[in-house]
Amino acid sequence: MTYNEFFEKVKEQFMKADVSDIHEHLAYQFNIVGDAEGIFYVEVKDGELHVEPYEYYDRDAVLIASADTFMKIAEGKLDPVKAFTFRKLKVEGSIDKALKLKGLIDSKK
Repeated sequence: MTYNEFFEKVKEQFMKADVSDIHEHLAYQFNIVGDAEGIFYVEVKDGELHVEPYEYYDRDAVLIASADTFMKIAEGKLDPVKAFTFRKLKVEGSIDKALKLKGLIDSKK
């Protein structure tokens, strides 16, 4: 799978999230390692969700994992906390904000 194919699939999954109850700014950068290597970000700002294939410098946390791990997290098949615990996911930055990713994924419509 190419980065572009992966990004379109993962973006589709994230865009299903209901962020209407999130009133704080959340910004995550995802660094994909291995197959489909690349970077994208997910941001919640002013009640809107943005998923873009760019680096994000004003981020709360950087999450590093394989494309397969990120896809399973986005689809709700892998709990991000478990992925971190089993070292499938590395987190740099605010752990408190990173933990809110689970709520974002669990809010999918």
